[in-house]
Amino acid sequence: MKCRLETKVVPGASRSEIVGWLGNSLKIRVAAAPEKGKANKAVIKLLSNRLGLNEDRISIVHGASSQRKVLEISGISEQQLLEVLPGEPGRRRAC
Repeated sequence: MKCRLETKVVPGASRSEIVGWLGNSLKIRVAAAPEKGKANKAVIKLLSNRLGLNEDRISIVHGASSQRKVLEISGISEQQLLEVLPGEPGRRRAC
C-alpha cells in the first residue's frame, strides 16, 4: 500500500507544524533551514511522527530542492492519511 502526497513546504518557520490543505497540497512549515537537506529531513520526521510510521516509509520522489514536493508514503491508505491530517483536501484525491 503506497500513497503519494503533494506538499508545499515553508522552511525557516518559527515552529514546525502541519498547517492544512491548500487545494490538493498539504502545507507544512518546518523550523529547519533549506540547506543540505535539513528541511527535507524535518518534513519527513514531522509527517512520520503525525502518521505513526517509521521515517524510512516516507520518501521525497519529486521536488527535493523545491517548496513543492511529492512524497511517497508506504504502509498507509488514503483513508487513513485523511483521518490523521487536519482539514479537508481539495476536490482531487489526496493520494
